[in-house]
This record gives sequence, C-alpha cells and structure tokens, in this order.
Amino acid sequence: MKNRNSFTSCLSPRQIMELDACTQCGECLRNCPVQEVTGNPSISPPEKIRIFREFIRATEGVKARLFGAGDIDRTLLEDFTKAVYECTTCGACGQDCSVGIFTQRLWPMLRNEMVRRGLGPLGAQANMPEAVRNTGNPYSRAAAERFAPWRPDIRIAARSDIAYYAGCTGAYEAQPMARGDVLVLDAIGEPFTMLSAEEEVCCGFPLFITGQHDMLGDLVRRLVCAYQGKGIKTLLCSCPCCVNFMTRDWRPFYGGPLPFRVRHITQFVADALGRGRIAVKKELKERVIYHDPCYLSRGVGIIEEPRIVLRSIPGIELLEFSRHGMNSRCCGAGGAARKVFHENAVAIGRLTIDEAVDKKADKLILGCPACYAKVNEAMQGNEKQIRIVDIMELFAAALR
Repeated sequence: MKNRNSFTSCLSPRQIMELDACTQCGECLRNCPVQEVTGNPSISPPEKIRIFREFIRATEGVKARLFGAGDIDRTLLEDFTKAVYECTTCGACGQDCSVGIFTQRLWPMLRNEMVRRGLGPLGAQANMPEAVRNTGNPYSRAAAERFAPWRPDIRIAARSDIAYYAGCTGAYEAQPMARGDVLVLDAIGEPFTMLSAEEEVCCGFPLFITGQHDMLGDLVRRLVCAYQGKGIKTLLCSCPCCVNFMTRDWRPFYGGPLPFRVRHITQFVADALGRGRIAVKKELKERVIYHDPCYLSRGVGIIEEPRIVLRSIPGIELLEFSRHGMNSRCCGAGGAARKVFHENAVAIGRLTIDEAVDKKADKLILGCPACYAKVNEAMQGNEKQIRIVDIMELFAAALR
C-alpha cells in the first residue's frame, strides 16, 4: 500500500488512466440524473474528476515528489465527499463518454478512497456494516422476517442444481417482486433450492457501493460456501445490484473462480419460454412500459430478456421510454444515495413516472427492488399516477 497521502491506492491502473483521460467536455451532463434535478455543476461528473485529479497532483505530482506532498484543505475534501456520495452511480455519464470512462465502476472506488480517509460514508450509510454484521441485512430487520411475509407455500428442494437468492431489498422492501420470482420458478417446474432465512445474508453490494469493503470477503465466502454445500450449478437472482456484484466482484472477494454461474431471473425465464417449459395463455390487453435498471442494462448488459418475457404475454403492447436499454434514465434510488439525498431520489423517480403517464401506459413495469421501493414512494403526492408492477409479479399473475 502506498503512503497515507496517496489518492490512487484504491484505483486500478485503468481508472488512473481514465481520470487523466477526461477532457472536461461536459457531454455527460446531458445524461446525469442528479444534474437533471439539481442543476448543480459543483457535483457534476467532470467537476468531480477535475477535483480528484487535483488531489492526486497535490500528493503525487512532480512538485509533491520534489518538495513533499502538500496539505489539502479539509473543507474541499468534505465537499468532494458529499459530491461523490450524491451520485446515484447509475453510470449514465459514462455511457456516451467520448473517452470511454467506465464511471459506474469509478465512482464506488472514489468513495472507497474517502472511506479510507475517514470522510465517508454519509448519514445512514455508515450504519450498514453494523446492521449487516448483526442481522445479515442493511435494514436491521430480523432474519425471521426475511421470507415468512411473502414466500408462498411451494416446494423448495433441499438440494438442487438451481438456487434462488431473494436479496435483502427484495425480501424486506419489495416483497411482491420476490413472491413473483418464486411463483414463476415454481410454475416452470424445475426443482430449485434456497438457503434458510438465517443463511441468506446480504450479497455485499450495499457495502461495496458505499466504499465500505472490510466485510466483503467474509460475506461472499459465507454465501458461496453455503450454496456450494447445496450442490448448485446455477444461482438465480432478480435484483440487478446483486447480480451485478455477484458477476463482477464475487470472484475477487471469494479468492478464485465461483463454483457455479450467476444468472438473472429473466435470462432463466426467457430460456424456459424458448424451450417450451412454460407458456402464458391468459391474455392481458394492456399497454405497459418497461424501465431498464441501471445495473442490469449498463451494468451487465441484460436488455432483451426482460422484453422477451413481457412480449410472451398475449395482448401486451410494450412501450419504450425515450431513454431505454443502455441509455436508460436512473430511477433515483441507486448507489445508496436515496438513504441520504431523499429529495433527489424522489424528483428523479417522478421523471420516470411522468413519462410513463405521458405515453399513456396502463402500467409501469420495474425490474429492480430499489426502483420498486423508491418509485412507489415517489408516486405518493405526485400529480401523475400509474400502477407500478414488477416484471415477475406481472408474469406470475398472467400465468395464474
């Protein structure tokens, strides 16, 4: 590890090059959801990069190497910390970046650097490690409440090639989504297993995204070993944040290749539809509009499978947002920013609601538990109203 003054110890060589590559062109400002609702240039993507480059220059530049690292004003550090945590980490700023900066991965690592310096995280985010340590989830909810309120009376195999991971936000904050998942899996008819409510703990994403990495190795190894003990070959999950973290980061925190593959539930259901394992006969004459979750579309590139699932329902007319797929707009809940910057999250969520209503959709279809919880909250008191339904909740209802 470099000396304490280094601002690059948490960054990969690629990320150091990305910081240097930013041209400050401002192209990303068109896509940033936080800019869309605040208009505050001091927390914009290029400004955060500019300031962080100044931190590096002051501590590792030519002058610093010749004459010693200079002190950085604490107020400037605190202002930067606030800016990087106000970001939803949606990655939209990097999607059209002229030099290809992968911002969805860069911002969490800058947060990690601020945690290393004792400046982050902010507000309620700081309580998450203790909550996960004590209860297995970032909401400090009892393990006994993880499955009982929503899981239907269906057969869960003791061992199977397939396992389902509900995730904390789905289990505690967006229960219709998790219930829809297991109903659809049951209808497909292939045996699947789950960990017990005590064994299934946080995947680690909330700690990773807030820069609090100390517990991640233990959490990941605990879950991987538990699933390995059930003999699984495929782990299914519907939460985009969980899937993103499992596919991108579980391997390094585990310390080697995973003994199973991770798939999003829409991938599994789309395959089941293609193999004739399941078919929808009930017609649903509705106009629906689907919102691509940031960590599913930009994060792991799963875009077409949710649409295959929706189009399999007879009578459905699938509408699209003006920004969809890789260019989708954040719902406002991402990056744990909703825990501190509630007003931003609600304002961003209402942009999605308003467009869905303006396009005359009957239902707004979501595929992320964080989106589900926050956009439902944003609906309260909003002038425009629309029914919000999870994709698997809708699909399960069509099967019945």
